[in-house]
Amino acid sequence: MARTGTVPTVNPRPSGSVLAADPLARVAALPGVREAADSARAAVDALLRHRILRRQSAAVTTEASLRAARASAALEGHEISLEGLRGYLSGAGTDARPTPASEGRLAPDPAAPNPAAPNPAAPDAAAPDAAAPDAAARTFPPAVGVPADLRSTDSLDLSSTDLPSPVVLGTVRLYAELGVLGPAWERAPRQALARMHVLVGRGYLPDDLLGRPRADAGTRELLDPLRLGPPPHSVETSVRLDGLTGLLVTPTTAPAVVVAAVVHGELLALRPFGALDGVIARAASRLVLISRGLDPKALTATDVGHLEVDHIDDPGAPVLGYRDAAAAYVGGGAQGVATWVLHCAKALELAARESLAVCEALARDT
Repeated sequence: MARTGTVPTVNPRPSGSVLAADPLARVAALPGVREAADSARAAVDALLRHRILRRQSAAVTTEASLRAARASAALEGHEISLEGLRGYLSGAGTDARPTPASEGRLAPDPAAPNPAAPNPAAPDAAAPDAAAPDAAARTFPPAVGVPADLRSTDSLDLSSTDLPSPVVLGTVRLYAELGVLGPAWERAPRQALARMHVLVGRGYLPDDLLGRPRADAGTRELLDPLRLGPPPHSVETSVRLDGLTGLLVTPTTAPAVVVAAVVHGELLALRPFGALDGVIARAASRLVLISRGLDPKALTATDVGHLEVDHIDDPGAPVLGYRDAAAAYVGGGAQGVATWVLHCAKALELAARESLAVCEALARDT
């Protein structure tokens, strides 16, 4: 990361201790959080007022989803240039196909035991629900006619090594289906998380690991691209996931960006699947912003904002980069949580500004 900063000294208690009774309102009341949330919302509102969205909001959504997916995969350690990914998806990419109808069902609850290998850590898991009827035949985002001033000046050579990994393609697939996952997310968040893991992990992870909770011991090494250290025991993870999903179905006065940041941070801390959890956390955060009406059309490339925060040159900026802010959250305590939420609010603000630039470029091209 270009900018790391210094992680502030935080209370070593787990973040879950901060998320006690009425936790989201308490998080919103932490120093600087409300102001940062208001600034992020103002940036999103400015984007939503752009005139081009009356005619081409779908194009902006598609472009934002593509950019966000590429950035999220990069944060997971799988990089590709935007032009390389765009060229692959608009060409003969073999994975750019509709999702079969047989995959239009929600995966099992990530807290549920695997029928083939029972998991005693979650004996009371619920049975999976069916997805919405239109969950079948979803595709990757279609190629967008991107204005020339948004394109790279470098010629695209698909014979180069700038080709998407299965994780990149899975992230694009996941972000293309976020709209379908919205109702399931509001009704059964844990099942929606499992479905997300199936979407992003297909072609990269063994089938028997897709949508399944991680085991505390096994032959597969847990992936930790952010170097956050060992996750909690699976029993603690299950309990904290229960608490998190409880928060999501409980009314709160906290701004949507605060709710999204807490969901994002908890999933990074818990790593419920043991692989690709960062992608899932970032997608879940985006779902919160969509479902709670802050960004209802998914116009902001939120994950691009996480990358952009790392390149803020102002040495006096109180916002840490993505990895350090995540480490502050995992470290725990009110200060660590506030540090993380401030990062997420700034990332959303930067993402909204980037999408506003996309709107301006589309307007100039029309």
